[in-house]
Amino acid sequence: MLVTGAGAIDGIGFATARLLAQHGASVYLVSLGARAVERARELSAAGYLAYGSRCDLTDPEAVANLLAEVTEQIPTLHALVNNAGMTSTAGDSARETGKIDEVDFTGWRASIARNLDSAFLVTKAALPALRASGSGRVVMVASIAGPLMAMRGQVAYASAKAAMVGLARAIAIDEAPFGVTANAVAPGWITTGSQEAPEYEQGLRTPMGRSGGTRARSPRLLPGWYHPGPRMSPVNASWSTAATASPRNAPKPLTCLQHDPVNPP
Repeated sequence: MLVTGAGAIDGIGFATARLLAQHGASVYLVSLGARAVERARELSAAGYLAYGSRCDLTDPEAVANLLAEVTEQIPTLHALVNNAGMTSTAGDSARETGKIDEVDFTGWRASIARNLDSAFLVTKAALPALRASGSGRVVMVASIAGPLMAMRGQVAYASAKAAMVGLARAIAIDEAPFGVTANAVAPGWITTGSQEAPEYEQGLRTPMGRSGGTRARSPRLLPGWYHPGPRMSPVNASWSTAATASPRNAPKPLTCLQHDPVNPP
Protein backbone atom coordinates (compact mmCIF):
# COMPACT_ATOMS: atom_id res chain seq x y z
CA MET A 1 0.00 0.00 0.00
CA LEU A 2 1.33 3.39 -1.03
CA VAL A 3 0.94 6.39 1.28
CA THR A 4 2.10 9.81 0.12
CA GLY A 5 2.91 12.70 2.43
CA ALA A 6 4.09 10.26 5.10
CA GLY A 7 7.25 11.97 6.29
CA ALA A 8 6.13 13.92 9.36
CA ILE A 9 6.35 11.80 12.50
CA ASP A 10 3.16 13.40 13.89
CA GLY A 11 1.28 13.63 10.60
CA ILE A 12 -1.78 11.88 9.20
CA GLY A 13 0.25 10.12 6.51
CA PHE A 14 2.62 8.33 8.86
CA ALA A 15 -0.16 7.53 11.32
CA THR A 16 -2.08 5.91 8.46
CA ALA A 17 0.95 3.96 7.22
CA ARG A 18 1.69 2.76 10.74
CA LEU A 19 -1.88 1.60 11.26
CA LEU A 20 -1.89 -0.25 7.95
CA ALA A 21 1.38 -1.94 8.84
CA GLN A 22 -0.04 -2.97 12.20
CA HIS A 23 -2.89 -4.64 10.31
CA GLY A 24 -0.43 -6.68 8.28
CA ALA A 25 -0.02 -4.57 5.14
CA SER A 26 3.23 -3.94 3.29
CA VAL A 27 3.55 -0.15 3.11
CA TYR A 28 5.50 2.25 0.94
CA LEU A 29 5.95 5.76 2.35
CA VAL A 30 6.73 8.83 0.25
CA SER A 31 7.60 12.42 1.05
CA LEU A 32 9.28 15.32 -0.70
CA GLY A 33 12.30 15.12 1.58
CA ALA A 34 14.06 12.21 3.22
CA ARG A 35 11.74 11.90 6.20
CA ALA A 36 9.64 9.12 4.64
CA VAL A 37 12.77 7.01 4.38
CA GLU A 38 13.39 7.56 8.09
CA ARG A 39 9.79 6.67 8.96
CA ALA A 40 10.02 3.48 6.89
CA ARG A 41 13.18 2.49 8.74
CA GLU A 42 11.38 2.99 12.04
CA LEU A 43 8.55 0.72 10.93
CA SER A 44 11.00 -1.88 9.65
CA ALA A 45 12.84 -1.80 12.97
CA ALA A 46 9.51 -2.51 14.67
CA GLY A 47 9.11 -5.65 12.57
CA TYR A 48 6.86 -4.36 9.79
CA LEU A 49 7.43 -4.60 6.05
CA ALA A 50 7.98 -0.99 5.02
CA TYR A 51 9.76 0.94 2.30
CA GLY A 52 10.31 4.63 1.77
CA SER A 53 11.62 7.14 -0.72
CA ARG A 54 11.58 10.81 -1.57
CA CYS A 55 9.81 12.16 -4.62
CA ASP A 56 8.53 15.42 -6.09
CA LEU A 57 4.95 14.35 -6.76
CA THR A 58 4.32 17.34 -9.02
CA ASP A 59 6.83 15.97 -11.55
CA PRO A 60 5.23 13.40 -13.92
CA GLU A 61 8.54 11.69 -14.74
CA ALA A 62 9.52 11.44 -11.09
CA VAL A 63 6.12 9.94 -10.25
CA ALA A 64 6.46 7.37 -13.04
CA ASN A 65 9.85 6.34 -11.67
CA LEU A 66 8.40 6.17 -8.17
CA LEU A 67 5.64 3.76 -9.18
CA ALA A 68 8.17 1.55 -10.94
CA GLU A 69 10.03 1.29 -7.63
CA VAL A 70 6.84 0.79 -5.62
CA THR A 71 5.60 -2.09 -7.76
CA GLU A 72 9.02 -3.69 -7.67
CA GLN A 73 8.92 -3.76 -3.87
CA ILE A 74 5.16 -4.42 -3.59
CA PRO A 75 4.16 -6.37 -6.73
CA THR A 76 0.46 -6.43 -5.83
CA LEU A 77 -0.58 -2.88 -4.99
CA HIS A 78 -3.97 -2.90 -3.28
CA ALA A 79 -4.29 0.70 -2.13
CA LEU A 80 -3.15 4.27 -2.60
CA VAL A 81 -3.58 7.00 0.00
CA ASN A 82 -3.13 10.47 -1.54
CA ASN A 83 -2.18 12.39 1.58
CA ALA A 84 0.52 14.70 0.18
CA GLY A 85 -0.24 18.41 0.13
CA MET A 86 -0.62 21.27 2.57
CA THR A 87 -0.76 25.05 2.85
CA SER A 88 2.48 26.99 2.67
CA THR A 89 2.98 30.30 4.41
CA ALA A 90 6.77 30.40 4.77
CA GLY A 91 9.44 31.86 2.48
CA ASP A 92 8.75 32.02 -1.24
CA SER A 93 5.75 29.72 -0.83
CA ALA A 94 3.92 32.47 1.07
CA ARG A 95 2.73 33.72 -2.33
CA GLU A 96 0.33 30.75 -2.35
CA THR A 97 -1.58 32.10 0.64
CA GLY A 98 -4.06 34.93 0.52
CA LYS A 99 -7.33 36.16 -0.85
CA ILE A 100 -8.03 35.94 -4.58
CA ASP A 101 -6.80 39.49 -5.18
CA GLU A 102 -3.59 38.75 -3.27
CA VAL A 103 -2.49 35.43 -4.81
CA ASP A 104 -0.75 35.69 -8.18
CA PHE A 105 -1.12 33.01 -10.82
CA THR A 106 2.27 31.49 -10.01
CA GLY A 107 1.29 31.03 -6.39
CA TRP A 108 -2.10 29.62 -7.40
CA ARG A 109 -0.49 27.08 -9.70
CA ALA A 110 2.04 26.05 -7.05
CA SER A 111 -0.69 25.30 -4.52
CA ILE A 112 -2.84 23.46 -7.05
CA ALA A 113 0.19 21.42 -8.11
CA ARG A 114 1.06 20.38 -4.56
CA ASN A 115 -2.46 19.57 -3.43
CA LEU A 116 -4.30 18.42 -6.57
CA ASP A 117 -1.86 17.65 -9.38
CA SER A 118 0.08 15.33 -7.09
CA ALA A 119 -3.05 13.24 -6.43
CA PHE A 120 -3.85 13.14 -10.15
CA LEU A 121 -0.34 12.09 -11.17
CA VAL A 122 0.12 9.42 -8.51
CA THR A 123 -3.33 7.91 -9.06
CA LYS A 124 -2.81 7.86 -12.83
CA ALA A 125 0.57 6.14 -12.46
CA ALA A 126 -0.72 3.65 -9.87
CA LEU A 127 -3.91 2.78 -11.74
CA PRO A 128 -2.56 -0.17 -13.79
CA ALA A 129 -1.35 -1.88 -10.61
CA LEU A 130 -4.55 -1.09 -8.73
CA ARG A 131 -6.65 -2.52 -11.56
CA ALA A 132 -4.47 -5.62 -11.73
CA SER A 133 -5.03 -6.27 -8.03
CA GLY A 134 -8.74 -6.73 -8.74
CA SER A 135 -9.70 -4.74 -5.66
CA GLY A 136 -7.83 -1.44 -5.79
CA ARG A 137 -8.59 1.27 -3.25
CA VAL A 138 -7.92 4.98 -3.77
CA VAL A 139 -8.31 7.34 -0.81
CA MET A 140 -8.01 11.10 -1.18
CA VAL A 141 -7.12 13.00 1.98
CA ALA A 142 -8.93 16.26 1.35
CA SER A 143 -9.98 18.66 4.13
CA ILE A 144 -13.10 20.27 5.50
CA ALA A 145 -11.57 23.45 4.02
CA GLY A 146 -12.95 23.47 0.50
CA PRO A 147 -15.55 20.68 0.40
CA LEU A 148 -17.42 21.88 3.51
CA MET A 149 -16.17 25.33 4.54
CA ALA A 150 -13.38 27.83 3.95
CA MET A 151 -10.93 29.92 5.93
CA ARG A 152 -9.92 33.45 5.07
CA GLY A 153 -6.82 33.76 2.95
CA GLN A 154 -6.71 30.16 1.68
CA VAL A 155 -8.41 30.46 -1.72
CA ALA A 156 -5.94 28.18 -3.55
CA TYR A 157 -5.78 25.50 -0.86
CA ALA A 158 -9.57 25.35 -0.43
CA SER A 159 -10.06 25.10 -4.18
CA ALA A 160 -7.58 22.25 -4.50
CA LYS A 161 -9.06 20.25 -1.62
CA ALA A 162 -12.59 20.65 -2.95
CA ALA A 163 -11.36 19.43 -6.34
CA MET A 164 -9.88 16.32 -4.71
CA VAL A 165 -13.40 15.25 -3.75
CA GLY A 166 -14.53 15.75 -7.34
CA LEU A 167 -11.53 13.75 -8.54
CA ALA A 168 -12.44 10.87 -6.21
CA ARG A 169 -16.03 10.83 -7.52
CA ALA A 170 -14.88 10.87 -11.14
CA ILE A 171 -12.43 8.03 -10.54
CA ALA A 172 -15.16 6.08 -8.73
CA ILE A 173 -17.40 6.28 -11.80
CA ASP A 174 -14.70 5.32 -14.29
CA GLU A 175 -12.99 2.57 -12.30
CA ALA A 176 -15.95 0.72 -10.81
CA PRO A 177 -15.96 -1.84 -13.66
CA PHE A 178 -12.38 -2.74 -12.72
CA GLY A 179 -13.19 -3.29 -9.04
CA VAL A 180 -11.38 -0.09 -8.03
CA THR A 181 -13.10 2.19 -5.51
CA ALA A 182 -12.28 5.81 -4.76
CA ASN A 183 -13.28 7.68 -1.61
CA ALA A 184 -12.23 10.81 0.22
CA VAL A 185 -11.79 11.86 3.81
CA ALA A 186 -12.07 15.49 4.89
CA PRO A 187 -10.18 15.93 8.18
CA GLY A 188 -11.03 18.79 10.45
CA TRP A 189 -8.60 20.46 12.84
CA ILE A 190 -5.78 18.01 13.55
CA THR A 191 -2.83 18.62 15.85
CA THR A 192 0.32 18.15 13.79
CA GLY A 193 3.64 19.95 13.45
CA SER A 194 2.25 21.89 10.48
CA GLN A 195 -0.87 23.17 12.23
CA GLU A 196 -1.04 26.95 12.07
CA ALA A 197 -2.31 29.35 14.73
CA PRO A 198 -5.69 30.04 13.04
CA GLU A 199 -6.28 26.27 12.74
CA TYR A 200 -5.44 25.79 16.42
CA GLU A 201 -7.93 28.52 17.33
CA GLN A 202 -10.61 26.88 15.19
CA GLY A 203 -9.98 23.63 17.05
CA LEU A 204 -10.76 25.36 20.33
CA ARG A 205 -14.23 26.16 19.00
CA THR A 206 -15.19 22.53 18.37
CA PRO A 207 -17.54 20.78 20.82
CA MET A 208 -14.55 19.00 22.41
CA GLY A 209 -12.68 22.29 22.76
CA ARG A 210 -9.54 21.07 21.01
CA SER A 211 -8.13 19.78 17.74
CA GLY A 212 -8.17 16.07 16.99
CA GLY A 213 -5.12 13.83 16.87
CA THR A 214 -3.71 11.69 14.10
CA ARG A 215 -4.39 8.50 16.03
CA ALA A 216 -8.07 9.40 16.02
CA ARG A 217 -8.07 10.33 12.35
CA SER A 218 -6.14 7.47 10.79
CA PRO A 219 -8.73 4.76 11.64
CA ARG A 220 -11.26 6.75 9.59
CA LEU A 221 -9.09 6.01 6.57
CA LEU A 222 -9.15 2.28 7.16
CA PRO A 223 -12.66 0.76 7.22
CA GLY A 224 -13.75 -0.65 3.91
CA TRP A 225 -11.44 1.41 1.77
CA TYR A 226 -8.28 -0.63 1.55
CA HIS A 227 -7.43 -4.31 1.27
CA PRO A 228 -10.35 -6.72 0.77
CA GLY A 229 -8.94 -9.25 3.22
CA PRO A 230 -10.92 -10.20 6.36
CA ARG A 231 -8.57 -8.34 8.69
CA MET A 232 -8.82 -5.09 6.79
CA SER A 233 -12.41 -4.35 5.88
CA PRO A 234 -16.11 -5.05 6.46
CA VAL A 235 -18.40 -6.96 4.13
CA ASN A 236 -19.36 -3.97 1.97
CA ALA A 237 -15.78 -2.85 1.33
CA SER A 238 -15.96 -3.38 -2.42
CA TRP A 239 -19.29 -1.54 -2.62
CA SER A 240 -18.55 1.75 -0.85
CA THR A 241 -17.28 4.27 -3.38
CA ALA A 242 -17.50 8.01 -4.11
CA ALA A 243 -17.99 8.68 -0.38
CA THR A 244 -16.56 11.58 1.59
CA ALA A 245 -16.06 11.13 5.33
CA SER A 246 -15.60 14.17 7.53
CA PRO A 247 -16.15 15.18 11.16
CA ARG A 248 -19.48 16.68 10.07
CA ASN A 249 -20.92 13.73 8.19
CA ALA A 250 -20.72 9.96 8.09
CA PRO A 251 -19.51 8.29 4.90
CA LYS A 252 -22.45 8.48 2.48
CA PRO A 253 -21.89 7.09 -1.02
CA LEU A 254 -23.76 8.95 -3.71
CA THR A 255 -26.92 6.98 -4.45
CA CYS A 256 -26.32 7.00 -8.19
CA LEU A 257 -22.93 5.37 -7.66
CA GLN A 258 -24.06 2.50 -5.47
CA HIS A 259 -24.84 0.45 -8.54
CA ASP A 260 -22.70 -0.66 -11.44
CA PRO A 261 -22.60 2.44 -13.72
CA VAL A 262 -22.09 0.20 -16.75
CA ASN A 263 -24.79 -2.34 -16.00
CA PRO A 264 -27.38 -0.65 -13.75
CA PRO A 265 -29.96 -2.89 -12.07
